[in-house]
Amino acid sequence: MSVDASDDARRAGDDPAGIPPVVLPMSYVLPLRWHHDAGLSELTDHLRWLAGHVEVLVVDGSPPDVFARHADAWRGLVRHLPPDPSRKGLNGKVTGVLTGVRAARHEHVVIADDDVRYDEAGLRAVHRLLDRVDLVRPQNYFHPLPWHAWWDTGRTLLNRALGDDYPGTLAVRRSTFLGMGGYDPDVLFENLELIRTVRAYGGVEARPAWLYVRRLPPDAAHFRGQRVRQAYDDLAQPARLVTALAVLPALAAAVATRRRGPLLAGAAAVVALAEVGRRRAGGTAVFPPTTPLAAPLWLVERGACSWLALSQRLLFGGVRYGTTRIRQAAHPHPHTRAILHFLLGRKPRY
Repeated sequence: MSVDASDDARRAGDDPAGIPPVVLPMSYVLPLRWHHDAGLSELTDHLRWLAGHVEVLVVDGSPPDVFARHADAWRGLVRHLPPDPSRKGLNGKVTGVLTGVRAARHEHVVIADDDVRYDEAGLRAVHRLLDRVDLVRPQNYFHPLPWHAWWDTGRTLLNRALGDDYPGTLAVRRSTFLGMGGYDPDVLFENLELIRTVRAYGGVEARPAWLYVRRLPPDAAHFRGQRVRQAYDDLAQPARLVTALAVLPALAAAVATRRRGPLLAGAAAVVALAEVGRRRAGGTAVFPPTTPLAAPLWLVERGACSWLALSQRLLFGGVRYGTTRIRQAAHPHPHTRAILHFLLGRKPRY
């Protein structure tokens, strides 16, 4: 550890709450909003492990009674903060991240959802990468793998085959984050928004497909509740949206004409593409052999949910998020804005 890193670690330990010194000069920001504490014991165990390696900040937007229970459970373990009330926005996760990154004591900052489970190798890899880049996008995988996590892994594998996946964790340089003024708290697809904001600022992004970080699967009810909302994210990626919207008409045409051959060939092609994603960068170590079979199922589901998501935008002005609606999925790139305007029936503004 360098002299500067040792100084940073020593400062991280000089906390009135008695938070112990850390091993890596890095901060870990976890934005949180819980209405119940079903997973409190498991999360506390993970936070205890994290606190022995990095500075941990939990920015907790939970109701007062839940916040108080968290404060009791985590006293002396992590820095437990409420979201900064001066930071307004529709997306509570973003306001939590804005609060946490500003409060962080280190230049290298990991941002992670409450279901993300780094190990020491993953933290050290992110730390090394942030020496050279402004943003790191690791690769999540589900473990354990119940049926709905298996189903959603089809999406992950297709993303890996065609480009890169969007994980529940990113890592940034604090100076870059603060220099660009954070990112928009009024969008739904907050990770894409952060990635695009860093790029627009001129930052450098690393996308290590080999850097696998475990993620706990949601329960089945939560998974079902996310389907349309996740499809709404594609409004910020028009090429993906057009592809998804074409799935159901193509499927209906094949069924109506009783052309089973093209239908089976298409499903086989999707499975083969997902297998490419599974084998990329040693992915076979974390993605079981059966997961590519989920890709056609996920694609049909996304096709249906994309129509529902587009309907919510056109009929209600946005998708439901908590007690509000969010209109903007993420800010589109200028060269894709015209496609999005066309899909939504609006004239482009130049």
